[in-house]
Amino acid sequence: MSLDHVPAPNVYDAEPIPAAARAEIDRLLLSGDLFRYTAPADAPVALLEREFADLMGTRYALAVSSCSAALFLSLEALGLPKGAKVMIPAFTFAAVPSSIVHAGMQPVLCEVGENYRIDVDDFRAKLPDVDTVIISHMRGHTSDMDAVMAACDAAGVPVIEDAAHSLGTTWSGRKIGTIGRVGCFSFQSYKLVNAGEGGIMVTDDADLVARAVIMSGAYEHNWKKHGEDADLTSAFTRWQNKLPLYNLRMQNLSAAVIRPQLPEVARRVRDGRANHDYVADRLNTSPWLRVPDALPQEDRAPDSIQFNLHDFDSDAQVRTFAEAAAARGVKVQVFGLSTDNARAFWNWQFIPGDLPDLPRTRAMLMRACDVRLPARLQTPDLDYIADALIAAAHEAKARAAA
Repeated sequence: MSLDHVPAPNVYDAEPIPAAARAEIDRLLLSGDLFRYTAPADAPVALLEREFADLMGTRYALAVSSCSAALFLSLEALGLPKGAKVMIPAFTFAAVPSSIVHAGMQPVLCEVGENYRIDVDDFRAKLPDVDTVIISHMRGHTSDMDAVMAACDAAGVPVIEDAAHSLGTTWSGRKIGTIGRVGCFSFQSYKLVNAGEGGIMVTDDADLVARAVIMSGAYEHNWKKHGEDADLTSAFTRWQNKLPLYNLRMQNLSAAVIRPQLPEVARRVRDGRANHDYVADRLNTSPWLRVPDALPQEDRAPDSIQFNLHDFDSDAQVRTFAEAAAARGVKVQVFGLSTDNARAFWNWQFIPGDLPDLPRTRAMLMRACDVRLPARLQTPDLDYIADALIAAAHEAKARAAA
């Protein structure tokens, strides 16, 4: 289709917050009851935790201020010593290694391949030297969780899932975020459920979640408002006054915004997957654009699309492609070429020690492209984006040939 005089689709606005949130927000504003522990029971945050645990099929959930907070608390709740080594994929967001550094631990970076998933051989080679693993399902791409869990279980290494981009994704029918010891999710505005900011962690481990609840900021006996589960009560009693408090709580307004969106998750997953697969099929018709296949066990819940530039010999050609796409109204983030990109591991200069040489990950990031693709887009929007990207690739290659 011709892109002339057709406005580019808006890929940044989120879906409207369901109207059901408004009455609860008005009630909270009239009462001023915004702190999660003010109510004797059934505060919006507490209700959200129960509903999210039910949605995920886990025993426990703890809502906090961000997914970064959930990752940090997960590390602290595992009881790891300071200086513990935590392996992560070298393709993730800077918040992941940051959470490790804040916990006084050492990130260990694992190679990632052209399909954006961990290099299992490199993972296995580094596993004997680490104390725990955070598997970051970056942009919703699921690494081989069968291989990861088999290796970690054999080594006695606990697994934390960073599922910030993976709410609604399944692996062999199991929900991502429920396969490891603990799973962490995000409610930031560009995620499937939008509260502006916020996060939540899920687990079946009573001792782990009790430690996390206390450290999140459940001072004195506020932990009693997290339910009457006998295992939980025993763990709370065991850890009372023995853990530092960090004040990473969620407040009630955020929960009021999130709760009405939970029934929308299944629909958003369905539409997001359909949109992604439609555009992927279009992009794969170009000799220069390649969207990696999902792994056979994986049913994704994407709200963006990633693809690799094929046969682009220079960074200049890649920049020409990104500029040509932008001229057509479609912003492309090339992870390795976007200045100070927080997803490029060489920009994580806050990590103690020297950054490792990771040639596979570096090569992938220099040609890997990222485009937002929210579930609310319609077919004409998807066609516009696909046409713009295909035309931009053709223009970049034509300029290089000239």
